[in-house]
Amino acid sequence: MRTGILFEVSPPDRLRLERLAKDRNAAQKHVWRASIILLSADGVGTAGIMRQTGKSKTCVWRWQERFMAEGVEGLLRDKTRPSRIARLAPEVAERVVALTLTDAPGETTHWTTDMMAAAIRISASAVRRIWKAHGLQSHRFRQFKLSNDPKFADKLRDVVGLYVDPPAHAIVLSFDEKSQIQALDRTQPGLPLKKGRLGTMTHDYKRNGTTTLFAALNILDGTVIGRNMQQHRHPRFTFHFTPTSCSWLNAVEGFFAKLTKRRLKRGVFHSVVDLQAAINRFVAEHNDKPKPFKWTADPNKIIAAVKRGRQALDSIQ
Repeated sequence: MRTGILFEVSPPDRLRLERLAKDRNAAQKHVWRASIILLSADGVGTAGIMRQTGKSKTCVWRWQERFMAEGVEGLLRDKTRPSRIARLAPEVAERVVALTLTDAPGETTHWTTDMMAAAIRISASAVRRIWKAHGLQSHRFRQFKLSNDPKFADKLRDVVGLYVDPPAHAIVLSFDEKSQIQALDRTQPGLPLKKGRLGTMTHDYKRNGTTTLFAALNILDGTVIGRNMQQHRHPRFTFHFTPTSCSWLNAVEGFFAKLTKRRLKRGVFHSVVDLQAAINRFVAEHNDKPKPFKWTADPNKIIAAVKRGRQALDSIQ
């Protein structure tokens, strides 16, 4: 052991270090630090410790000094180092946030990190840190559509009333059509999912026609009646219409979303008949384990939210 470094390992500390050095679940840095101290306590010289642990001379000396000063606990933590990145003044972050909330210059729809970095004269990574700290994501957006139906509230209460308290001796079916479903066939076969590799699909495709799915969701038991056809006539049914721009109010839309995400989006179909058969199989699988539809949203809260949305739009027009 070099001059100036002198310590003894007590029996409790030795036991703790030996357990740490043999612990397969311990961090490797803690294992070799414990080994350095144990070898030092056994009288092994610096060269021997370097050879057995694979560490440099300065590394061995550093952890010998740390143990002498702080004991076993000193081996289990890393000293914090000052960041090499200079801290930005608070007003810089304020400028970035304020500018992000304005329109981007020129013919650009939104601010990018590089554009903002050039405008403020800071690094792009600094822009990303500021945006993350303030919850800003200029590259993302959410779509919305407020209903302009003058009878929005009446229709909403009418439809929700059917969900919550259906008429006696009547079957309530949530009905809609999913039109222009394309039978898309990829130009080349893709590779399957593999450990360490995503499944692949070509970006281009061949169109082999379209079909229209007419589906009705029985809200009582969750089963779906589906038909692929070109037109429909239902003289025995009484229709209750959702407000305009309110397809989300129609319970069967949830089934359409499930169909699109799980079967259509990544599907490969060689013909319209192939597409229709796949849809019919999906409907049959859904009906094997259906779940009753339950409406939980408060209509009054929905109406209030729509009013707030209209007020917000009116304030910027």
